[in-house]
Amino acid sequence: MMKKFLSALLAAAMMALCLAGCGGDTTGSGSGSGSASGGVAKEDIKVGVIHIGDPAAGSGYSYAHDQGIVGMQKNLGLSDDQIVRKNNVDDTKTADIENAITECIEEGCNIIFATSWGYMDVCERLSAEYPNVFFSHGTGVVSNGTNMNHYFGRIYQARYLSGIAAGLKTESNMIGYVAAMGQENGEVTSGIDAFAMGVESVNPDAKVYVKVTNSWYDPEGETQAAQALLDMGCDVIAQHCDTPNPQLAAERAGAFGVGYNSDMVNDAPNATLTSVMWDWSVYYTKAVQNVMDGTWVIGEKVEDYYGDMVDGLVTLGTLNTDLCAEGTEEAINEAKEKILSGEWDVFDGKTELEDNQGQMHTVEGADYGSVNWYYKNVELR
Repeated sequence: MMKKFLSALLAAAMMALCLAGCGGDTTGSGSGSGSASGGVAKEDIKVGVIHIGDPAAGSGYSYAHDQGIVGMQKNLGLSDDQIVRKNNVDDTKTADIENAITECIEEGCNIIFATSWGYMDVCERLSAEYPNVFFSHGTGVVSNGTNMNHYFGRIYQARYLSGIAAGLKTESNMIGYVAAMGQENGEVTSGIDAFAMGVESVNPDAKVYVKVTNSWYDPEGETQAAQALLDMGCDVIAQHCDTPNPQLAAERAGAFGVGYNSDMVNDAPNATLTSVMWDWSVYYTKAVQNVMDGTWVIGEKVEDYYGDMVDGLVTLGTLNTDLCAEGTEEAINEAKEKILSGEWDVFDGKTELEDNQGQMHTVEGADYGSVNWYYKNVELR
């Protein structure tokens, strides 16, 4: 009852603001105080963001997303009180997710970014309960076209490039990979495959050994998985998990690694060769600007987003040339230029790719989420 009451109050308040800001327009095309284009006036924008971890950690997944929020705030000139953060929201606990999102709504947020996969179902349900709020879900697959979308990007492009660095560096030809989820998860698995393809392009003798934690955020489990891979002889550790712990484990062991999300050269300077990174400010700036401009209109349209290296969403971090093998920078730049020019892409929908069971597949980039097989030089441990 309280949720329905709050929803009704929000709807009434937003309609009143729209009438005041749009010269009495009763079309209901805007959300919040309207601009001339039917959008939300800059001073009336309030952004909520739900993090699975704490950005104060200074690296990793939540930190990278929060840096995107900071960049968006700077790009658009928003004040600190226009950003509402909810940190350490476990994406396996429905009640916690719901509480965090409804608190954002109660605090006046008209767009909410939910950054972790596990927030998807709650976002879908609450977007129906609160039709006057924009819900934008990271990494997911659900949208309703009216007030909920999803956003992600071709991270596999940077994964491939990082595989070049790992393939040239390894001496044991054994490269470890700490994976948050198993083979059935297309986001993680396609990244492993792209990385393995990059490895193979410069070192066909190397193999990639995968250890799964079954959690997006498990600092202890990530350390244990990395250590198990190091113990079996891997001398480079890559990762698709939230913390820099695999890089720290590699550094302690005198091995090397490839980080993820933030630039983990800063965390493990004596181990990290490079990092696969996102610049989330590219999307967050675009999304909030769309709301202000009226490009997105409540009840009419809200578009999904799928960025890449060309628009700057996906990138490769600092190349630690003091640690990388000779020729690494040149090999990465050559492949990168082909991607940026459109001459070639990792998953082009045409090239047949062989999995580790001898089966052949083709993958078009936008469909990478359906990948549930490992590339031929990948082995699960």
